[in-house]
Amino acid sequence: MSGYIGKRIRMERIMNRETNKTIIVPMDHGLTVGPIKGIEKNLGETVNKIALGGANAVLGHIGIPLYAHRGYGPDIGLILHLSGSTSLSPDSNYKVLVNTVLEAVKLGADGVSLHINVGTKSDPEMLETLGRVSRECREFGMPLLAMMYPRGENIEDEYDVEVVKIAARVAAELGADIVKTNWTGDPDSFKEVVNGCMAPVIIAGGEKSDIKGILEITKQSIEVGGSGVAYGRNVFQTEDSTKVVRALCLIVHKNYNVEEAMKEVKL
Repeated sequence: MSGYIGKRIRMERIMNRETNKTIIVPMDHGLTVGPIKGIEKNLGETVNKIALGGANAVLGHIGIPLYAHRGYGPDIGLILHLSGSTSLSPDSNYKVLVNTVLEAVKLGADGVSLHINVGTKSDPEMLETLGRVSRECREFGMPLLAMMYPRGENIEDEYDVEVVKIAARVAAELGADIVKTNWTGDPDSFKEVVNGCMAPVIIAGGEKSDIKGILEITKQSIEVGGSGVAYGRNVFQTEDSTKVVRALCLIVHKNYNVEEAMKEVKL
C-alpha cells in the first residue's frame, strides 16, 4: 500500500494534478553525444531557465542532481535516467542499465526512466531490464517513464504508426506509468497509438526543429489524447528556453492554440 501511495505522490510532482499532463525536458544527451549546445558545463543555469518556464520535470543521468542542483529558483521535478549508451559504441541501440531505482530514492528523485529500442537484436535484454525495473518501481513507489522507440535491424520506419503502437503497448504491458515515443506524423495515426496504450503517452521531440512547428505538433497531439511532451534540444537549444516552455505550458495545460501561446509569451 505504501508503494502505491508513494507512486501517486511522486506522479503529482512530474504530472500536473489538474490536467494529468506533463512537460518534461530531457537532458540525458551528454552521456550519448557529449557536451552539446545548451547542456555544457553549467547545467544548473539551464535547469533554472526551464524551471522558470514552468516545466513539470527535467530528466537526466545522475550528473544532473550531482552538478545541477541549484538550491534556488522554482521547484521542478527530477526524473533519473537509468539506462544509456554512447554514440561511440558499435551498438549504440543497446541501452544498458547504469543506475538503480534505489539510487533514485536516495537522491530524492520523483521518477525514473529507461530507454528501450524495440526491433533491434538486443531488445530481449532491454525488455528484461524494463520488466525488472518496473517491479522495483512498484516496490519503492517510484513512477517509471519508458522511452519506447521502434529502432534497429527489423525497423524500416521508426515513425510508422504500426510499429510505434507496438512499442508503446509493450511499455504499458510491462508496467510503465508514462510512455514516451515518436510522433507518427499526423493526429489520426497518433490517436491510434494513444488508443492502443493503457498508460499516458507523451511525444518525443527528436531532432532540433523550428519553434512554431514544435508547438503545432504539441497542440495536435494533445487534441487526440496525448498526455504531454518530452522535448530536449527543442527547448534547451533555443534562444529563450524559458519562453518556449511557457508557450508549451499554455498549450498543454491551458488549452491555448499555437498563435495565442506565441503571442502571450512574445515568441
